[in-house]
Amino acid sequence: MQKKNSRSHSSSNRSKTTKSGHKGKPTAHSSKAKSSSSRNGSYRGKPLPPTVYTVKEATELLPFLLDNLTHISRNSVKSILARGQVIINEKTVTAYNHMLRPGQEVMVHKEPRVAAPAMVGLSIMFEDEHLIVIHKDAGLLSIASDKEKDVTAYRQLTEHVRATDPEQRIFVVHRLDRDTSGVMMFAKSHEVQQQLQNTWRESVEERTYVALVEGEVKKPEGTISSWLKESKTLKMFSNSHDNGGQHAITHFKRLQKTREYSLLEVRLETGRKNQIRVHMEDLGHPIVGDKKYGARAQGVGRLGLHARVLSFIHPVTGETMRFETDIPKSFKHPFKDVPEST
Repeated sequence: MQKKNSRSHSSSNRSKTTKSGHKGKPTAHSSKAKSSSSRNGSYRGKPLPPTVYTVKEATELLPFLLDNLTHISRNSVKSILARGQVIINEKTVTAYNHMLRPGQEVMVHKEPRVAAPAMVGLSIMFEDEHLIVIHKDAGLLSIASDKEKDVTAYRQLTEHVRATDPEQRIFVVHRLDRDTSGVMMFAKSHEVQQQLQNTWRESVEERTYVALVEGEVKKPEGTISSWLKESKTLKMFSNSHDNGGQHAITHFKRLQKTREYSLLEVRLETGRKNQIRVHMEDLGHPIVGDKKYGARAQGVGRLGLHARVLSFIHPVTGETMRFETDIPKSFKHPFKDVPEST
């Protein structure tokens, strides 16, 4: 598959410089409202007048703003967009690639028009008019179930996008288990969601996890292949032969080990429910903290599974997007006195 204009992204507090030397530039959803803002997001007192710029030639919005707002950094310009401070034809615009026509007026407010809702258990790594990529903490639900009505990533992101567009919606592309942390993606339209889901195996170029598992994994690398089928108790069962379930393939590579624990890099070839958790049990080394699939040790206070890398072809621009996060510190703790690549 031919890639187009590859670039890399990473979260602000977990960023890593990639081979291209670029770092991701997260949106400013977490920026605190200034002291003049009230708790409900409206501003007290008379707002400062906006600055109006006239478009002289056809161009995209972000380059136009960069050309005109020369007194602030590129990151600050992106933050202004994300906070809903740019108005065109009486409508808030946040998309970097919004096309401008000669004669249009671009109004830039000096203050956010609404206070961004506080995020709990997640941070936004990348956002455009089509997608939102987040880092989800362990313990946060991706989306509410019939039995669970807690705060979810889905609900918070819906509030985030509706702060600038009350009609905006969020669409689930894939999920992470509640106790799994890491990178996940949401769509901003039904069309983009369907395109990603229908072309998932072609569009997603890499899904890499790190798993802290019980015991010493002897093989430095390997592949697990089986058929997974869900029981009435909602537990996935694995069979080496076709049992009418879904075929699942997981590749693993050992990063570090002791007698008590092993740290594995896990790459998904298929994406089935609880796939890694079931396959680690098949391997004889269940994920730390995963009692549902055979774990016995007390663990590290959470499930030892983290979605570290997500790389995919953007469904609209065709650009290769890559997001990488750090390995959780608690996963490294058992190996603090052990050299890497053991």
